[in-house]
Amino acid sequence: MTPVIEERVSRLIARIASRDYTIGIIGLGYVGIPLALSAVKAGFPILGFDIDDNRVAQINRGQSFIPHIPTELINDAVKAGRFCATADFARLSEVDAIIIAVPTPLSRQREPDLSFVESTANSIAPRLHRDQLVVLESTTWPGTTEEVMRPLLERSGLKSGTDFFLAYSPEREDPGNQTFTTSTIPKIVGGDGADALRLACAVYDALVVQTVPVSSSATAEAVKLTENIFRAVNIALVNELKVIYEKMGIDIWEVIDAAKTKPFGFMPFYPGPGLGGHCIPIDPFYLTWKAREFDVTTRFIELAGQINTSMPLYVVDKVGEALDRTFGKGLSVSRVLVMGIAYKKNIADMRESPSLRLIELLEQRGATTAFHDPYVPVIPKTREHAALAGRQSIELNDHLIKDFDAVLIATDHDAIDYAALAASARLVIDTRNACARAGVSGDHIIKA
Repeated sequence: MTPVIEERVSRLIARIASRDYTIGIIGLGYVGIPLALSAVKAGFPILGFDIDDNRVAQINRGQSFIPHIPTELINDAVKAGRFCATADFARLSEVDAIIIAVPTPLSRQREPDLSFVESTANSIAPRLHRDQLVVLESTTWPGTTEEVMRPLLERSGLKSGTDFFLAYSPEREDPGNQTFTTSTIPKIVGGDGADALRLACAVYDALVVQTVPVSSSATAEAVKLTENIFRAVNIALVNELKVIYEKMGIDIWEVIDAAKTKPFGFMPFYPGPGLGGHCIPIDPFYLTWKAREFDVTTRFIELAGQINTSMPLYVVDKVGEALDRTFGKGLSVSRVLVMGIAYKKNIADMRESPSLRLIELLEQRGATTAFHDPYVPVIPKTREHAALAGRQSIELNDHLIKDFDAVLIATDHDAIDYAALAASARLVIDTRNACARAGVSGDHIIKA
């Protein structure tokens, strides 16, 4: 660190401490909105950017479009003049720090799709100014910040570490988690050089309970992938055990509940109908793709992906077997009600939800389907399941439930009365152990 740059960074840190520092957040979704509200609570003025004009207008009216985020929080921030949103990316020149929280999906070939990151960097470059901090939060492969972001931003004529500062700090959002929120989850921070790390840590020190600096942006990117690969591999393990133990007449849920009483050496993970969400089904393949550059085969990760991807097929087979055994009829002449379309309980987030795949597979086998979800009234348009867009959640009642041959519990929302559901349903296929947790059992309840 040269004396001149050290002095500049020190002045910027002093401005952060006095909250004379405007933070811009690109991508106002499940990551960007909680981050913005945490920054507002910490005393910073926030300018949010999004390409969705409707979303921008909704925020500026003080309304929340994410069910688990109360409208009051956004309304209070907007009314206080601490938070506003815009679709005008020319206003990036007004902010001192730019935090990027845009999607990083996979292509149909399961390769990283960095188009949102790249287009964002291209939007920033013409507006980039001296002393600005740019932080990428989107999950990606190790090296993205330095190998992709930095060259695109340096097209501005400014140099990272000399004129502006570049860092990576992976998001750790868990939508709907009431115990851990943005400000109470430690934040990993890696910088493109010591100056960028120092400045980025100063920003996040003001926003979260703890910052954890690491040696480089690539290390920070690897931390995020490691966290999610750990979960994906362990979920695959219990999914495989579920299939094995089911053949042996052993309940995997009972096994896990007993095993987790061990106070060391065991961490409970739970099976399900497949993986969902914006991280676990996608992030492992970012490392798989990058590893090929180094002639390394990620066999463990890919095997876990295969197991988890096969779970919807396993579940649909179980539905078909249960219908045949119970009623002597196949899926092609059956009506199936899917309970839950969100990827996990008590939220409206549908990204990569296995329920969408379950509906498609059931209908490919000839079944007639409907769904109920208290958080998802209408299935939105998605890249992989466009044909399902516009379908509406049906209202539940005893007579309606009885009209279906089977009820498939795919998401275990707490708002559902599973005892009443099981009492009305002719056949229940439960992928979440929801009925057992509600104290309900019976020969017509099948775990899958």
